[in-house]
Amino acid sequence: MTNPSVTTLGADSDAGTAMIALSRRYLREYLTKIRLVVSVLDERVVWARPNEGSNSIGNLMLHLAGNARQWIVSGVGGARDVRDRQSEFDQRTPVSITMLIDRLEQTISDVDRVLASLTTADLQTRRVIQANDVSVLEAVYHVVEHFALHAGQIILVSKIHAPGAVRFYDDAGGLARPLWPELARTPVSSEQVL
Repeated sequence: MTNPSVTTLGADSDAGTAMIALSRRYLREYLTKIRLVVSVLDERVVWARPNEGSNSIGNLMLHLAGNARQWIVSGVGGARDVRDRQSEFDQRTPVSITMLIDRLEQTISDVDRVLASLTTADLQTRRVIQANDVSVLEAVYHVVEHFALHAGQIILVSKIHAPGAVRFYDDAGGLARPLWPELARTPVSSEQVL
């Protein structure tokens, strides 16, 4: 349960408007956390695979950018879909950490523009994305949960390789006080933090 004094969406906001606002906030939060943990790693760690059946952090970042762009920028926003999904996993030649972060930040910026343009009525409209007939609501929900899943994987691997290098929260008398908003490139107000 969230603290109503911290998360204010407005009494007159409907569920659709709230869902869009929360989705935008969570994607910026996950992006910030990924940027912070990856920035303390070296390229060798970012592109290391524990085994052939697993992906590197770099592959996951390429995959997140491809997925969010395909589902939201193209699928919901109508931009041309140029995704080559398999190449996100096949990439073995390291792309620089800066380029990975820039690509993911540009993608989330483009996703955010599409999400900001949505109305509650838009959430019920249908799209065909990756051969799936889905509502815009389903597409947005998919991207947020997919981003959260892989962000968690990236954070875990980063913490294994750089323990204590990045902290997202500070103990504030038994409550977790978020530190990450202060480090976000796109400012996040205290009202937007859970």
